[in-house]
Amino acid sequence: MAKKKLQGEVFYPPKEVIENAHIKDWDKLNKQANTDYAKFWSDRAEELHWFKKWDRVIDDRKKPFYKWFTGAKTNISYNCLDVHVQTHRRNKIALVWEGENGDFEAMSYFRLHRETCKFANILKSMGVEKGDRVTIYMGRIPEIMIAMLACARIGAIHSVVYGGFSVEALHERIEDSKSKVLIVADGAYQRGKIVPLKQIADEALQRAGGIEHVIVVKRTGQEINMEFGRDMWYHELRELPIASNQCALEKMDSEDPLFILYTSGTTGKPKAILHTHGGYMVGTYTTLKYVFDIQEQDRYWCAADPGWITGHSYIVYGPLLNGATSFMYEGAPNYPYPNRWWKMIENYGINILYTAPTAIRGLMRFGEAWVKRHDLSSLRLLGSVGEPINPEAWKWYHSVVGNGNCPIMDTWWQTETGMFMITPMPCVPLKPGSGTKPFPGIEMDVVDEKGKPVKPNEEGYLVIKTPWPAMIRTIYGDDERYVTQYWRKYKGMYMTGDSARKDKDGYFWVIGRVDDVIKVSGYRLGTAEIESALVSHSAVAEAAAIGVPHEVKGNAIYAYVILRAGLTGNSTLVEELRQHVAHEVGPIAKPEQIEFVDSLPKTRSGKIMRRVLKAKAMGEDPGNLSTLED
Repeated sequence: MAKKKLQGEVFYPPKEVIENAHIKDWDKLNKQANTDYAKFWSDRAEELHWFKKWDRVIDDRKKPFYKWFTGAKTNISYNCLDVHVQTHRRNKIALVWEGENGDFEAMSYFRLHRETCKFANILKSMGVEKGDRVTIYMGRIPEIMIAMLACARIGAIHSVVYGGFSVEALHERIEDSKSKVLIVADGAYQRGKIVPLKQIADEALQRAGGIEHVIVVKRTGQEINMEFGRDMWYHELRELPIASNQCALEKMDSEDPLFILYTSGTTGKPKAILHTHGGYMVGTYTTLKYVFDIQEQDRYWCAADPGWITGHSYIVYGPLLNGATSFMYEGAPNYPYPNRWWKMIENYGINILYTAPTAIRGLMRFGEAWVKRHDLSSLRLLGSVGEPINPEAWKWYHSVVGNGNCPIMDTWWQTETGMFMITPMPCVPLKPGSGTKPFPGIEMDVVDEKGKPVKPNEEGYLVIKTPWPAMIRTIYGDDERYVTQYWRKYKGMYMTGDSARKDKDGYFWVIGRVDDVIKVSGYRLGTAEIESALVSHSAVAEAAAIGVPHEVKGNAIYAYVILRAGLTGNSTLVEELRQHVAHEVGPIAKPEQIEFVDSLPKTRSGKIMRRVLKAKAMGEDPGNLSTLED
């Protein structure tokens, strides 16, 4: 890729990074992938373990319900653990964990395998079988990884709910998935305080039926309610004879469900994205290996939360499939001081850091001195995920954290894609703010309203033109919504819901969401979820939420509220409504500002005109108002 002169500001990778990388020539790999797409993915799949090989690599007979590696038998948990336990990696460290309060844990592949088997046997003793759903609600602790792997081992479908979500969000996801078991921690540490996870779960379970058993992991040790006959302590269960450290696994069909993960949509109800054992395994394994160039001695740190897709793919499954040593940290980046991350990178000799622009911008505010007091020379690669990174933050990350020596792998992908889609590799020249090009073999484009490619540097809709192994299979329990949401707008093209532009060098620049979804700190929140939470308050008649630019979070939530007749808004009510949203959805959804209004701008069909509200919030011209009802 470095052969022709690229336009704009370009950063070329250091020679020694390219020399030691798995992939030294991106163009060559891309050509190979595009020449024989099926063979490219088949060759990558051959590097993993299969109990039975596939009959065909890709089955596209029922588009858009694509299938991958059909007829094959495998188990992702076997590939993450058993495969390594049978090799020289048996005693290699799989996970290094540090709690916010300084607690520490290191687990070898052997021990992680044993703990997974114990957990799997506990689930089996509770009647969990292949295809059953299990909801997991915890902070960043080793047990979240163990619980996910245990579900996969016995063929149960895990549904992880982010520990920052609150009562209504948890209740809704338990109900929709029809889970029979909930795994929850008593609490989690965040900025020196305890997040009362079990208390939130108890409240959610009062609203939701169906949960037969609750397994409680002790993390913080505070007093909690334990309901007799339903709630059981994990540390007590694992000492019982039922928790044997050997557990027979299910040989899963490549297309058997692995997990569902909820993501915000344009309607109030979050979508349950379904991923499967085979294709998802091949996609996450390959992309992590090539993009972050995972080497045997690396210490890799993805600073996301396992409750999001980044954590599923690149904290749990991707690193373990590659036999890597991962680092996990429980708490906040700047607690108790802004050097917490830099201190841990130095202490543990981290080679790769993968995080969100929000975290980078947040730490930038404290200046360079906090970074410079630590030796970060172990770092070889940096990564960015969750939202487009602004060039200023990119350059600070590159020069201050990476000392100008660490290429930044700026990745664009989604819960639905399961794996990196637009991403560089260490051998690729970089442009600050661009994710460069699609991963080899994946064809993407920027199109207009009619689906025709736009000219270079013109903004349009980002679409994916080829299927990929880790792709969403459907929205769980709603095939029709899957087709409507992603495939109906453009024939044969997957609609990402993001806008983007492509420059003359073919580099993609993702701009942001085009639907009613707000990215706050890299997390997708549906406006409908926030509005529903506001309207559930007794004082609120109607509400509308929009995203406005924020220098740290990327976007902040700005809400317009119409109060019920006879009520008047004041600062006390504003704070009450903010806390109400935090309680119902989670602290991340708390509006930055709430404005009381008498009416909302709507089209004649009743749709709220959010662009008008955004223009009002930012003091800009609202533009053409001809479709406005009033």
